[in-house]
Amino acid sequence: MSLKAIELQIAIPKTFEAGKIAEQKQQQAQLAQDSANMQTEKQALKSKETVLKSSPYAKLDGDDQQPSEESQQQEKKEKEQQQAKHPFKGSFVDYSG
Repeated sequence: MSLKAIELQIAIPKTFEAGKIAEQKQQQAQLAQDSANMQTEKQALKSKETVLKSSPYAKLDGDDQQPSEESQQQEKKEKEQQQAKHPFKGSFVDYSG
């Protein structure tokens, strides 16, 4: 397919415009990603600060209370997992067909 001189006068500028538009879209996507990363970092920093600020109160309140049911249940689950016997580890397995 051959292009005539007049067709090239129209086609070449359009390809440049398309390239510019594609570059602008890519830059917008990059800026949006950078903005999202900055917002995530700010939220992480804020959550770290709030945890650090509340930790002395948590220590004081934790001494006054007895262990909750959830922590007791979690301890029971951990003990059960430790006590669970592996199906073949430590047992003799007969490989003779």
